[in-house]
Amino acid sequence: MLNFLKLAGLGVLVGTSFAHLAVSAERPPPLPIEPTGIIETLPKTYPEHWFLVHDASFFHMSDGKVYVLDADATTQPAQTKGTFNVSLMGNITQSAKRSEIYAMETFHSRGTRGDRLDVLTIWDQETLTPKAEVVWPEPIRFMGMPMRYTMLPIDNDRLLAVTNFSPATSVTLVDLDTRKIINEIPTPGCVMTYPTGKLGFSSLCADGRFLSTELAKDGSVIKQTRTDAFFSSDDSPIYERPAIIGDTAYFPTIAGLVFPVDMSGKVAKVGEPWNMVPESDRAQKWAPGGIGLIDKDDLGRFYVIMHPDSKDGSYQGGGPEVWVFDAAKKQRVARIALQAWGLSLAVSRGKNPLLMVTNPIDMSMEVYDALNGEFLRTVTAFGQETPLMLHGAK
Repeated sequence: MLNFLKLAGLGVLVGTSFAHLAVSAERPPPLPIEPTGIIETLPKTYPEHWFLVHDASFFHMSDGKVYVLDADATTQPAQTKGTFNVSLMGNITQSAKRSEIYAMETFHSRGTRGDRLDVLTIWDQETLTPKAEVVWPEPIRFMGMPMRYTMLPIDNDRLLAVTNFSPATSVTLVDLDTRKIINEIPTPGCVMTYPTGKLGFSSLCADGRFLSTELAKDGSVIKQTRTDAFFSSDDSPIYERPAIIGDTAYFPTIAGLVFPVDMSGKVAKVGEPWNMVPESDRAQKWAPGGIGLIDKDDLGRFYVIMHPDSKDGSYQGGGPEVWVFDAAKKQRVARIALQAWGLSLAVSRGKNPLLMVTNPIDMSMEVYDALNGEFLRTVTAFGQETPLMLHGAK
C-alpha cells in the first residue's frame, strides 16, 4: 500500500511538472522596461479644432476638471489630449499670446470645510502644469455655474480682470507679468467683464444698464460711466452671455431678441435690438435656452441653442436646434437639427469651424460641421460627468 501511494505521488509530481513546462513554453517574453520621467507636451498654440471642455463635477464640486479634446480625432484615446483640475465651480479663460490658461478656484483648509482660500491658478497650456498662483486677500471671487466673461485678459493680455461676487460686486485686476494683484475696483450692482475700448471693461447691471470702467496703464480707474437702462430684469430680461464679434457684443434676450452693443469706445453703446426668430416661426414660440447657449465663429456668425414652446422658466433648459446668424445682415442663415437635446455649445476657430454641443441626457458631446450642419461624431467616455461649459481652444 505504501509503495502504491509513493508511485501515485510520483505520477502527480511528474504530471504537474510537464503541465508547468507546457505553460512556460506558451508564456510570452517579458515586456521591455519602460522609461520613467518622460513628460509629453502639447502645442504652444492649440490646433483650430481643439476644445476645452469644463466639467464642473456638479455632484462633487471640489473635483472639477478641464479636458483638452481634439474634435477631429475619431477614437477616444486620440481625442483626449490632457486634463487639469479646477476646484469648486471655478471659471477659466485662455491667453493664446501667453500660452496660458487661467482658472479661478476655491479651496478649504479641511477639504470641504475650514478656512476658505480663493486662488487664481496660472496653467501652462503646453504641459498642463501650474506655473503660478495669485492668492486673493479675501474670499470674494464669483462662484457659480461656469460661464464666459467672468475673467477677461485686457491690454494685450498684460492684465487680467476677474469678477468678484460676495455678494458685493467688484473686479480684481491682476498684472500677469508680475503675477500680483494691482487693484480691486468696486462695480456696485454690476457683474462680469466685457472688453471695452483699448483699456477697460464693462459690467452688466441688475437695473438694466452697463457700467463701463476706463483704466489707466497702471490699473487705476480713470472714469466709470453708467449707461441708460435698455432692459428690465423683471419684464424683459436678457442673458449675461454674449457672443462678441469684433467690437460688437451680441446679447440675446429670453424673449428671442438680440441687442448689439458697440464695445469699441470707452463706454458701451447699446444698439437697436432685432428679432432672432423669423415671423414665420414665431407661432411656435421659439426662444434661446441653455447654459453655454451662444458662441461665435471667425466668419462673423454667431450660434444660439433654440427651443420651441418657450414658457416661463424654460430659458435654462437648452433645445433641439442650433440657429446660426449672420451678425452683419441681422438674419438667420442656417438651422442645425441636433441628434439629441443640446444644453451648451462652443465653436472652434478658423475658416472651417466645428460646432460642439453638450447632450444633457448622457453628458456626451456631439460634433458638427458648423458650415453645413453635418453631424460628424460623438465624443464621450473620457471621464466626463457634467461638462456644462465648452470653449473653443486658442
